[in-house]
Amino acid sequence: MKELLTKDLNHSQKEAVLYTQGPLIIFAGAGTGKTRVITHRIAYLLSLGVKPWSILAVTFTNKAAAEMKERISALSPKTGEDVWVSTFHSFCAYFLRVESENIGLNPDFSIYDFSDQKNAIKDCLKELNIDEKKFKISNIANKISRAKDDLKTPSDLAYEEEKNDDLNKITIAKVYQLYQKKLDMAQALDFGDLVMRTVLTLQHYPEILEKYQLKYQYILVDEYQDTNHAQYVFIKLLSKKHENLCVCGDDDQSVYSWRGADIKNILDFQKDYPNAKAVKLEQNYRSTPKILTAAWQVVQNNNNRVPKQLWTQNPDEGNVSTIRAINENEEAERVSNLIITKSKQNQFNFSDFAVFYRTNAQSRTFEDTFRRHGLPYVVIGTLRFYDRAEIKDIMAYLKLIHNTNDNVSFKRIINVPKRGLGKTSLEKLEKFAMLKDLSLWDSIARAKDIGLGKSAITALNSFKQLIETFINLKEKTSVKEIAQKIIVHSGYIEELEDENTPESKTKIENIQELISAIADFEKRSPDKTLAGYLMQIALVSDTDNLDKSNGRVTLMTLHLAKGLEFNNVFLCGLEEGLFPIGESAFNLDDLAEERRLMYVGMTRAKKHLYLCWATERTIFGKIKWNMPSRFIREAGFKEEFVQRNFIPKHNFRIFGRDNNYEKPNYKNYAQISYKNSYDYIPPDEGVLTKKQEDNSVYKIGAKILHPTFGNGKIIDKIGTDNDLKLVILFDSGTWKKLLAKAIDITMMIE
Repeated sequence: MKELLTKDLNHSQKEAVLYTQGPLIIFAGAGTGKTRVITHRIAYLLSLGVKPWSILAVTFTNKAAAEMKERISALSPKTGEDVWVSTFHSFCAYFLRVESENIGLNPDFSIYDFSDQKNAIKDCLKELNIDEKKFKISNIANKISRAKDDLKTPSDLAYEEEKNDDLNKITIAKVYQLYQKKLDMAQALDFGDLVMRTVLTLQHYPEILEKYQLKYQYILVDEYQDTNHAQYVFIKLLSKKHENLCVCGDDDQSVYSWRGADIKNILDFQKDYPNAKAVKLEQNYRSTPKILTAAWQVVQNNNNRVPKQLWTQNPDEGNVSTIRAINENEEAERVSNLIITKSKQNQFNFSDFAVFYRTNAQSRTFEDTFRRHGLPYVVIGTLRFYDRAEIKDIMAYLKLIHNTNDNVSFKRIINVPKRGLGKTSLEKLEKFAMLKDLSLWDSIARAKDIGLGKSAITALNSFKQLIETFINLKEKTSVKEIAQKIIVHSGYIEELEDENTPESKTKIENIQELISAIADFEKRSPDKTLAGYLMQIALVSDTDNLDKSNGRVTLMTLHLAKGLEFNNVFLCGLEEGLFPIGESAFNLDDLAEERRLMYVGMTRAKKHLYLCWATERTIFGKIKWNMPSRFIREAGFKEEFVQRNFIPKHNFRIFGRDNNYEKPNYKNYAQISYKNSYDYIPPDEGVLTKKQEDNSVYKIGAKILHPTFGNGKIIDKIGTDNDLKLVILFDSGTWKKLLAKAIDITMMIE
């Protein structure tokens, strides 16, 4: 059995699987089989007689956890099912429910998603008389989340900001304090609380910490480069007794600093554990040699990284190509034509293609173009199924049934469908609840003390009776049956049927799909309770339900692409200011993360990789002229090579490893002018020839002397005759678009 578990592993994979005692870090490059290593390592531990319940494996998505669990069960049919595999948040939610009585927490706590969090913060701003226009709710929500990632309580943050004397930060600290008070009153936790409360429990309750340290003798963490400070402390506390900690990740794929991930956790692992063994997985099983070469040539420009270089035995097929377009419309058009051509030639299915971009707004042009061509597509990361208004309404009913103190859910459905409760009556109820430190639900019992009219009191009591009826069914009826009764007895479906519009019919279909989803949950989940269902839904991520077999082209931002793979990948919008985005080019840490994001996108490609950019792009209604992203140059495309001409900048063996290559000098792009860090890439020869025929006097590459801007050279031409425009790159590093007729011939330099 033990031999079978390592039979098909390469040398490095086998080394990681067989090392079972003490701390271990696995630097797993993209496509090197890290999930295979983790699952085989767990199966190998089980074959040694390690009890399955003493192993804990954590990762970041439900999809990854489910895949890991399935593989372990297949490798160890008798014991694999009993290994605990979950996301950080799922484990912490389970932990807090189990230990709730010991730490003074209601076991029926609600879990607030980002939308619930923003609604609660909106109430805080209103109560504190803070202008929403000056303090954006989403920004405050992110600041609070980052504070929790850093294990900072409201009092911790308030103390820090008072010392800094920063009015904006002091205001956010006040909101955090009131927000947390509202969460406590509602007996609710947000995502940040799940990990933070778990860590605080382990720190403040030694007996609980010891219990879990004894229980989990072997801990494995996937995607360790994505851990934040709270998750880092959680793992360190839990593994301290046995130190049989295995972490797996890739510092070159650390792209989530904006949501709290700290790359130092993986880079400093060997400082935290001086006796740790390190294993590098560098043999790639996904991509072609050309793709790996291009990706490495980009990422090796980062200074603060663990040296590693992917290699492969895959056939040297496919291409890394650039696509230069006039604007975003032509970019989408050329991508569409390539997809159509390759699919008609029966080389690939539509699901073999993915289009990645840096910002969500870029999807619009591709969606319009794909619809025009009849190309089937799916956009990942926009409005999720569970974010639709009608779904959130039904979910709010279920949440309130589970926890009547949940004020956010109460406010969402108190008048949905309409119950004749006016805005004034609800404001009076909310004000009374706030003054008396009561939940909105408990305030209904004292409705007569509030000064509400008879009709409002009747409506509130009727609503309370309806919810209590469902509460009484909670323990003896399935979640599916409760949901079915809600949509009927609340009058929700009836109101939609009365509308009888295409929109209302779509909403009814979505609600029917929700009932099917609940039924599916009850088939698959061992915890079929309402609490179990709500916890599962609260922790669903954007890519958990991505189905690549649906025959559609995938559109998504680069941040969502991590962990996926496609035969053909189009990286679009590769322009300075868009990718790398904004001012990131002038901050070394930000630029390094943008470069890692580029690396992630490139290594999703299995066969063909297309690097796309447009010379102009309309942003907020204004046309912006662009320089190609430095990442195209770093990938190996030189000025004289454009379409389908990928030139490796460094010689090294692709089918084996060569550790004797000379590491190139790193370029500090934030410290030098743009013209020195990147040469403009001209269009392909066909476009060049056509433009030169329009007016051969102004040749690309010709030099001019401008009376205002000084020396420069022509790098592009747009239009013809009197409308001919010249794009001129000046020695100062700036570039301008000028009418050719405004350039006197005497300005030309031979």
